[in-house]
This record gives sequence, C-alpha cells and structure tokens, in this order.
Amino acid sequence: MLLSRIDKPGWIFLGVIAAACIVVPALNLLTAPGSSLHVPTYAVSLMGKYLAYAILALSLDLVWGYCGILSLGHGAFFALGGYAMGMYLMRQIGPRGVYGNPVLPDFMVFLNYKSLPWYWHGFDLFPVAAVMVLLVPGLLAFVFGWLAFRSRVTGVYLSIITQAMTFALMLAFFRNDMGLGGNNGLTDFKDILGFNVQAQGTRVVLFVLTAVALGLAYLVARFMTTSAFGKVLIAIRDAESRTRFLGYRTAHYKVLAFTVSAMMAGVAGALYVPQVGIINPSEFAPANSIEAVIWVAVGGRGTLVGAALGAVLVNYAKTLLTGAMPDAWLFALGALFVVVTLFLPKGILGTLTERLGSRRAKARLPGPKPGDIPPALAEEGRGS
Repeated sequence: MLLSRIDKPGWIFLGVIAAACIVVPALNLLTAPGSSLHVPTYAVSLMGKYLAYAILALSLDLVWGYCGILSLGHGAFFALGGYAMGMYLMRQIGPRGVYGNPVLPDFMVFLNYKSLPWYWHGFDLFPVAAVMVLLVPGLLAFVFGWLAFRSRVTGVYLSIITQAMTFALMLAFFRNDMGLGGNNGLTDFKDILGFNVQAQGTRVVLFVLTAVALGLAYLVARFMTTSAFGKVLIAIRDAESRTRFLGYRTAHYKVLAFTVSAMMAGVAGALYVPQVGIINPSEFAPANSIEAVIWVAVGGRGTLVGAALGAVLVNYAKTLLTGAMPDAWLFALGALFVVVTLFLPKGILGTLTERLGSRRAKARLPGPKPGDIPPALAEEGRGS
C-alpha cells in the first residue's frame, strides 16, 4: 500500500503542503489588505512559482538521486510543458489581442502569418493542451533516453549531451520561423478555462493546484523508488554493470524513469506559466538546468523531500538577494554550491537525517547500570 511507504519526512512534507493549501488562500481572501496577516496576491503567485520549481527539482531527484542520471537538460522538459500551456493560453485571447485577429496570435499577425501553423491546431481545447503538456516532454525524453541508454552513454558524457539538447532547443525556439513567438515568447495571457488569469481568485486556485500537483508528484516518485522497480534503479545507480549481469535490462528501467521524470517537469512548467505570465526561450538556457541541480544538491540528493525543500529555499534566497544585491546573486549561488559540496555532501535534509539517526542509535546502546563495576576495576580485584 502506498501510504505505508511514506516515511516520517514524507508525512511532514505532505502535511505542510496541505496546510499551505488552507492557510495561504485564507490569509489572501479572508483578511483585509492592510492587515499584518494578509498575504498579497503577488506573494501567492510567487509561492506558486516556488512550488512549480519544487516539482522540477523533485523530478530531477528521481533520476539523479535514485538512478544516477545527472541530467543537465531538465529545463528543456520544463520549458516544453510551459510552451504547451502557453499555446493554449494564447488561443484563449481570441479577438482581444492588439490586432483583433480571432485566430492568429498577435506575434503571428505582426510576422505576416497567413494561417495558423498545423501544430497550433487543437490548442484552443484545454484537454488537448493538458495531454501535450505530458506527451511532448515525455516523448522527447523517451526518444532521447532510448538512444542514449541503449548506447550505454553514462556519466559526464550523458550530462554533456543533455545540456547540448537543451541548448539546441533554445536556439531553435529563438527563431521567429518556429511560430512560437521567437525571442519574445508567449505572453499577454487573458483567460484560463474561462477565468481571468489575473484575478485574485484564479491566482489562489493556481497556487492550490500547484501544491496538489507537488504532493501527487511526491507520491508517484515515492511509490516508484520504494517499489521493486525503485530497488533496481538504486542498484543501477550503485553498480550498473553488475545489475546488467544479473539479467536486468537496465536501459529499460532508465528510459522509464527518465520519461516519467520529464513528464513531471512538463507539468511543473505548465503550472509555472500562468502564474508568471510569460514563457520564452530563456527557459531553455542550460544555466537553468544547472541551477535545478544545485537545488537538489542543497536540499539533499536521493531524498525527494529535500529536493523540493532545496528548490524553495534557494529560490527564496534568490528573490531576496536579487532585490538587495542583484550583481552578487550568481556569486552567492556558486558559493552556496561549493559550501554544500564540501561541508554538506548529503544536502540539508540528508545531513539532518543522518545525524538524527546516529543520535537515536547511540541512545539505543545499553549504558552501564548503577551497580556495574568497570571492567578495569574488576580485573584489578581478581588479581589481588
């Protein structure tokens, strides 16, 4: 049963998510704007963005922490999911755009498109967009993983290839002839499922949906990693050649884990876009994927909960530092990664779990009773 596989940190994590789904909307909708307890709408969207990043970090931890696949291209899956949602949101604008065209988005009218490209058809329907959020990143990950893992590409070579993949996609999406907004990307969204995307209530609902998606992503990842499938993933991470010699088709396990992870990242991107209000090719930048790796390392690789925690903490620090010292943020991020690597190699949650476990082990050790004689005195007594 799935619930029996959730450990104590997992229950705490799910409890915090459930509390956030109640407390944050209540403080936003039920308190006066001037109250000290009021959470402004922009802060709700900001927290929703953090939670979307937490889903991305959790998806990366699934393949890096449990399968040993260091992907430096997970930002590509995140961006593809975001573009799928962005295309749906653009189709909802209709005649309310600057040029008033009921079919073509504004950027297509500006670039003299005569008709809607074939791959835009169907995105006026939310179910189609929702399927594409999962299908496009999942299909790319499946094809990439099938080619890479069957060829036994591992280690730093695999990391470089994943980074090259996301860089190539970034260059492609920057082109205006891709029909996806070019350098400016997709923005000026109006509605989602008929609701004003800028409205206070819509922002709260998006936050709650992102929190629920984070909880579901954790449950899926937890189920995978604690099942027999997950045991094989860990064996692949620790000794892939031995696992292969035992008869397991390691490439199949890695492809499945990589595909599920990419689909999670796509969902994160889809939830990110309506809360931020824009998606452009900069989301494909390799630096974004590297930053996601830092989130996982800071929180704790191979812990799932730690990965989500690291994403929230690092991005919150980024928000504070970019406002106070915008030029120092990249240096602070690099220093953070160095410090964590040297002094907290298991991340925040991994280190805390290890220390608590060692304390409990020491507490369980039998201590001397009041009437016990120390061994040295006992030997001395026998000799006399």
